[in-house]
Amino acid sequence: MLILSATLSLLASSFGGEGDSTRTLPFKLSGSADAYYRYNLQNPREAPYNNYTSFTNTHNSFELGMISAKAEHTIGKVGLVADLGFGRRAEEFSYNDSNTRFAIKQLFITYSPSAKIKLTAGSWATHIGYESVDPYLNRNYSMSYMFSYGPFFHTGVKADFTLGDKTALMVGVANPTDLKSASGLPKMAIAQLATGTKDDKIKAYLNYQGGNPNDSLRLHQVDAVVTFAASSKFSLSYNGTVQTRQSKSESSWSNNNTWWGSALYANLDPASWFGLTLRSEYVGDKKSVIGFNGGVFETTLSSNIRVDNLTIIPEFRIDSGNRDPRLFVNRGGVNKKSTQSLLVAAVYKF
Repeated sequence: MLILSATLSLLASSFGGEGDSTRTLPFKLSGSADAYYRYNLQNPREAPYNNYTSFTNTHNSFELGMISAKAEHTIGKVGLVADLGFGRRAEEFSYNDSNTRFAIKQLFITYSPSAKIKLTAGSWATHIGYESVDPYLNRNYSMSYMFSYGPFFHTGVKADFTLGDKTALMVGVANPTDLKSASGLPKMAIAQLATGTKDDKIKAYLNYQGGNPNDSLRLHQVDAVVTFAASSKFSLSYNGTVQTRQSKSESSWSNNNTWWGSALYANLDPASWFGLTLRSEYVGDKKSVIGFNGGVFETTLSSNIRVDNLTIIPEFRIDSGNRDPRLFVNRGGVNKKSTQSLLVAAVYKF
């Protein structure tokens, strides 16, 4: 990475001319790295260690998350984004691919024929939901259930339209969820409507994906995100989602099977170097569409301790579920209704 940065600096000097600060390459390089330690207070013996969300399926172990490098280049009306990840987090993100400890998280090309239209082709992180695969974009380190069981990314083509000062529309066609390659499979529709107030204190996003992931499954998902910045020190965010599925048996389709989720995030920043986030989430899965056979509830309290580009995230999380048999277990293998976890993470961004 240091060699790459030095090479880019030399190229920038060469193209811009010595001492010329007015000409720069239209290139941006950014990235992050993270590591964590998680301890589940029930001290379970086996995976999934009372963890049913993404990226923290460990117990009493120091773990590496992901090294991420993102290169962006724009010139005129066209642009390129290449976002690479290496590590266990990247592997889980690209779970449909093989040998993915090194993964292409995003790779897409853009073309803007006008100031109000942008066309994109490639693979990009999903517009659905509130959280991101990149840990520096989340204030909680552990992930929500809605993130973990919703889409991670889309591969296809999309068009973004600016409809007004604060309103935008995106529509597109993509491979089935989380597939970078889908030869012979049907395609799915994706869309997003985004708006907000003039002062940017309130922003709202209505998201959609739908279609046939394969010939025997229909899927539709509607998702909403609303953010409210009450002040520079306090903000609230809400994420709600509903997903319906139908399966085909011989020539007939089943009735709709639905799971849904709702989460509220409260963010407090009493100082520039310190913040708190409380996430409270419920997922309803009465028909066991995603395997919970009932409802699951989690509350997570995370603090963000910031030192320059480094953020330390101590976290306490409580999960509970009403599934029978109970979802969680202790060290003796006895099923429990709830579980508690302690976690501390370090996230560095450049």
